[in-house]
Amino acid sequence: MTKDVIENGKYVELTYQVIDRKSRQILTAVEFPLGYVHGVNEILSPPVMAELEGRSPGDVIEVPIDCNAIYGPRDESLVITDHIENVPEEYREVGMAILMENDRGQTKSFLVTRVDDTSVTIDGNNPLCGRDVIFKLEIRLVRDATDEEIQHGGKVETGPEISSGRMKPI
Repeated sequence: MTKDVIENGKYVELTYQVIDRKSRQILTAVEFPLGYVHGVNEILSPPVMAELEGRSPGDVIEVPIDCNAIYGPRDESLVITDHIENVPEEYREVGMAILMENDRGQTKSFLVTRVDDTSVTIDGNNPLCGRDVIFKLEIRLVRDATDEEIQHGGKVETGPEISSGRMKPI
């Protein structure tokens, strides 16, 4: 019996951490398994996806990534500080994502990175921009994908059944 390995057409579930190479600090972690069909959709950067080829359940790999190569260099013109009174109260929390639109109708996500008594700073750079990181991945599951999973690029789950009748209190 051969072990399932990651290749095109396989359904894969994995978890990962993004670790700063200098500080070894975990920048983000995905602990609930992320599922996808390999070769159908790229859920991670191409260098990471390439390193997954041929891997099996239980494998743990570390892939060094220069985020400048993926996201480009940091653009300081995307860092904006404004007086706190000009910012709606719901956006005065560090970590809050704000979707902004320019005069041409293009949208960009900004992240609130600093709030003090007088100002709010938002940053439109990707949070990994300018960093050298390590993607540490643990492969949890590899199996043949179903035709439906290949069509959708990942696991197809059915939602709750909704009846057409009215709900009654119990």
